[in-house]
Amino acid sequence: MGGWGRRGTWLLCLLLAACAGEPTQAPVENRHGEIKRAPDRYAVRRGDTLYSIAFRYGVDYRDLARLNGIPSPYTIYPGQELRLSGKPVAVSKAAPVKAPSTAPTAVAATPVTKPSSPRVTTSSPVASNRAVEAWRWPTRGTVVRKFTGTTHKGVDIDGKAGDPVLATAAGTVVYAGSGIVGYGNLLIVKHNQNYLSAYGHNRRLLVGEGDRVKAGQKIAEKGSSATNAVKLHFEIRRDGKPVDPLKLLPRQG
Repeated sequence: MGGWGRRGTWLLCLLLAACAGEPTQAPVENRHGEIKRAPDRYAVRRGDTLYSIAFRYGVDYRDLARLNGIPSPYTIYPGQELRLSGKPVAVSKAAPVKAPSTAPTAVAATPVTKPSSPRVTTSSPVASNRAVEAWRWPTRGTVVRKFTGTTHKGVDIDGKAGDPVLATAAGTVVYAGSGIVGYGNLLIVKHNQNYLSAYGHNRRLLVGEGDRVKAGQKIAEKGSSATNAVKLHFEIRRDGKPVDPLKLLPRQG
């Protein structure tokens, strides 16, 4: 074989070896609910609540509060640094920590709702730890994407823009905003000490942080915020961990 022939064969072998050894990379974050890997610390931003930070990283809000010695009703401030790992800190019985002089007195919700008064992170806790008697479907439509537990933390339900989004059970709104990437205009409702539900991609939010809602109450309008089609992304979390909503919701007729 001539010099050029041998050189061509050698280059071809190198190219094939490089292609075979190239790893296939999975996406770092899924826009429909992939939980980010938690850093050691997190700097609170305007619009955050303790519940939304816990939701973002897939941890129980009570564990996050214990890690930082934050008592109920879990008020946090812009610029405050929260620990996301380590040993719990005892809740101080001294006077509450004041907000930095350069920051507002409390974190306000992202202005996507129609609040009648300014909202802060201090959400009214659910009065008791009653079990959820019955879960209701949060909207009409077809489930177009199911829960996987890994890349998809809830279900997607299709429909038309403006379709009503309903509270799946009674509870308290603990987050209303658009600060969590991939969820668009998002509501998080606390039902008791264990269960939260989340409603993403809304066109319009009709309730704000601290509002008590009844089961079946209209809380938002379906939309396509932070996604490419009209749908509701719906999640239920128990102790901070996603569970399959279809195992809790009644069977559709």
